[in-house]
Amino acid sequence: MTARHRHEPFAAAVTGIGLVTAAGATAAATWHGVSEADAAPSVLHRPELHDLPCDFMYTITGLDTRAVLGVATQRLMDRFSQLAVIAAREAVADAGLDPSVWDSGRVGVVIGSAHGGLPFYDEQHTALTERGARRVSPKLAPLTVVNGAASSVATDLGAHGPSQAVSTACSSGTVAIGTAHQMLRTGACDIVVAGGAESVCSRLLIASACQLKAVSTRRDDPEAACRPFDTHRDGFVVGEGAGLLVLERPDHAAARGATVRAHIAGYGASSDAYSAVAPDPDGLGIERALRTALADAGVAATDIGHVNAHGTSTVANDLIEATMLRRVLGEHPLVTSTKAMTGHTLGAAGGIETALTVLALQHQLVPPTVNLDAPDPEIPIEVVSKEARAGAFDAAVKTSLGFGGHNAALVLTRA
Repeated sequence: MTARHRHEPFAAAVTGIGLVTAAGATAAATWHGVSEADAAPSVLHRPELHDLPCDFMYTITGLDTRAVLGVATQRLMDRFSQLAVIAAREAVADAGLDPSVWDSGRVGVVIGSAHGGLPFYDEQHTALTERGARRVSPKLAPLTVVNGAASSVATDLGAHGPSQAVSTACSSGTVAIGTAHQMLRTGACDIVVAGGAESVCSRLLIASACQLKAVSTRRDDPEAACRPFDTHRDGFVVGEGAGLLVLERPDHAAARGATVRAHIAGYGASSDAYSAVAPDPDGLGIERALRTALADAGVAATDIGHVNAHGTSTVANDLIEATMLRRVLGEHPLVTSTKAMTGHTLGAAGGIETALTVLALQHQLVPPTVNLDAPDPEIPIEVVSKEARAGAFDAAVKTSLGFGGHNAALVLTRA
């Protein structure tokens, strides 16, 4: 399989990171949560899910969105948009940017989400059926649409460049970053805030996932339920969160003397065109995306030292992805799935995990795949487990797969 490219290599500078996850309410706290062996994930039983086979989720604790955003602002956004705004503010501050003086017309926003404000839909449907049409909120549409996070972030930052939403299921955040990379390459923007946001404590969604047998049902031990690449994995665990990057054209970052954390050097996307819910069993779709990203970056497979895998803890996905990684990259990269510390944040996963890949490059440290107690002997890759492992690598990969066959891959290089 070969990948064709029309562009010269272009590497977008990553100058800022913002993270809000169940592992920590900031980028630093999240990195500590995923990289330290003594950290414990915040996996909580949710009373609204009490009668479902899966009644637990990775939940952000210690974050008062009302205090951070203010009551009036908070009321104008669903929780997924609130998390996006908080992450965006952190990323912009980390980049050393001042929105009051930047050229706002050259600043874009691209944020991915799989479901938008789905919990508010649940709430308003209950209001309609139990109390009548007059009890339905007029804010239903603006609070629940998938572009709500992108709109809210652009408004909060005063960014007047292109503002877009991406919804490609669980690859949404990765596709959003890839889209931002393309916008910078073409010169449409100098700066793009990009990533993903999701918060879906929805009875309807979780009930459906239970019926699909996609989620773990380890109600007696929820903290150990998400176990990517483990022999006893039985499904993913939903999480909430947001992960956003500030990406800049390299000349723009250099002109203002910005500190560059890493580079987004290559992007590839593909469609399985196979099933609404199952990945291509041969992994050819995600392979195509990965090979395209490598070609886009001008990076050889042998140069990749680390992979932050999609690694959902589902039986089929983990084996298919691992087999593909071995086929394309060989046995040398250190692989991890950080979902056992953040949960599967669906459309936000790519944003969160790309940010963690940037931090892994910076720290030259690969976070562990926690709960990997009995590695699946059929998994043909080197998965880091138990504790973080130091390495020496200049290039890394982030892979994402989404329901409907939406695949995406990014190649990141060390600054």
